[in-house]
Amino acid sequence: MLLSTRICDLGLRLAGSALEARIDRLHSEHTQKGLIFQPRCYLTTEWLCPDRIPWVGIPFCLAHSRLQDLEKAQMLEVEGDTEATCMKLLRHEAGHAINYAYRLYRRTRWRELFGPISLDYNVQEYFPRKYSRQFVEHLPENYAQAHPDEDFAETFAVWLTPGLDWQKRYRGRKALKKLEYMDTLMKGIGSRAPIVATGPKLWPVERLRSTLQSYYRKKQRDLGDDYPGFYDEELGRIFALGAPSPGALKASAFLRKHRRFLTNQIAQTARLKKYEVDSVIRRMYQRTRKLDLYLRDDEQKSLAHLSISLTAHLYEQRQIQRSQ
Repeated sequence: MLLSTRICDLGLRLAGSALEARIDRLHSEHTQKGLIFQPRCYLTTEWLCPDRIPWVGIPFCLAHSRLQDLEKAQMLEVEGDTEATCMKLLRHEAGHAINYAYRLYRRTRWRELFGPISLDYNVQEYFPRKYSRQFVEHLPENYAQAHPDEDFAETFAVWLTPGLDWQKRYRGRKALKKLEYMDTLMKGIGSRAPIVATGPKLWPVERLRSTLQSYYRKKQRDLGDDYPGFYDEELGRIFALGAPSPGALKASAFLRKHRRFLTNQIAQTARLKKYEVDSVIRRMYQRTRKLDLYLRDDEQKSLAHLSISLTAHLYEQRQIQRSQ
């Protein structure tokens, strides 16, 4: 059974997988831009670049289609499953890698444009200004605004993207200064050997000794925390106890019908993992069945009310957990 297999025993390799061609494509993009630096990649638990180390970590599930299916079944989404999204993420992580390889974050102009890399870093707590003209737009959720390190990586990714006329796209915006600096900076270091060529990897796949079942249980537990004490109060404001009229729709049927929409919308709005949101909706579904709740308003009003209420509550609970 696949779930009972230890991750280190899966025999996963970049060579021969669909990732190999995508990494080759990334390296080709570097070469075309005049860069001799080629980011070294490895399989791990998530997309990452170890702090100050020029490695690019790629989720191990992307190395095999069966593991992608399992990730989707367990977590509801696979980050980087399509070629387009995978390349976006590779370019972003390559931005971190080249920053660390040449210790660019130490440069005065780097700090002037992006800010000090030493700033406190928690990507879940930043509040992006969606219409800011100071940042490029590459990954979703205005990710460049999360931290100076992310700002640089996103700017590099935009600069690297083939066929993107960044001069035209960002004309008249402050982000253009960062891209022009990137262009000058990359031309200056392009033929130079990196200062940092290697270093320790974080959670390499060959050292992951937990089974897939244990791995996903932990991942689900970390992302799907219980929120005790709020379901009845929240549900009581939205739904009615007992049918308010003949033919009224059961709340459980309503949640089942709109589960996917609510999960996607709330996850995007509150910057939460889909599994985290879906796990709460599933628990709410069980509670509405037990309490025999029904829709009080029409479906659209109930959907809007529930979406707003649940988004606000999930965000509040996340803030409470971080402060503890």
